[in-house]
Amino acid sequence: MQQSNVRELTKMSMCVAMLCVTAYISFPLPFTPGMVTALTFALSLTAYILTPRQTFTVIAIYILLGAAGLPVLGGGQSLSRLIGPTGGFYLAWLVAYPLLSAAKGTAPNFRRYALTNVLIAVPITYAGGLVSMILMLDVTFSQAVTMAVLPFIPGDILKAAAASFVGVRLQKFFER
Repeated sequence: MQQSNVRELTKMSMCVAMLCVTAYISFPLPFTPGMVTALTFALSLTAYILTPRQTFTVIAIYILLGAAGLPVLGGGQSLSRLIGPTGGFYLAWLVAYPLLSAAKGTAPNFRRYALTNVLIAVPITYAGGLVSMILMLDVTFSQAVTMAVLPFIPGDILKAAAASFVGVRLQKFFER
């Protein structure tokens, strides 16, 4: 039993580290405060290899590290990302990715992983970003959609597919 707990804590720690590292794989877009980032790829992998509760815990720890001032959030920033127009994305992750973890099923499956990602995690993430941009930037819904959703759709679909591909393999590896 103790070996199982150590294994789960190790997986969770590796996921927190992966989120911190992938935050640096990002670039800004000129027409939005949002950034294209590898974080959503890492969040998806986290959801695929952990339980919903573990996924929530990992994301909460990651956000708390940024709130504490460590430069681990998108683009290597800290608290400004959480309290600015992109803060809604981060808060939405606390709902989106545990739900993705719950919806992934018991057997690794690429199609199910990709479909649930695109139908659950991506829209919830966009909803959080929309709300924060509308509130923080005082823009219309249509302007917020242009800044928080439209530029990210193609990349998020590709990242969901890539994370599903890797997630299936990782899940099979961890089942050994």
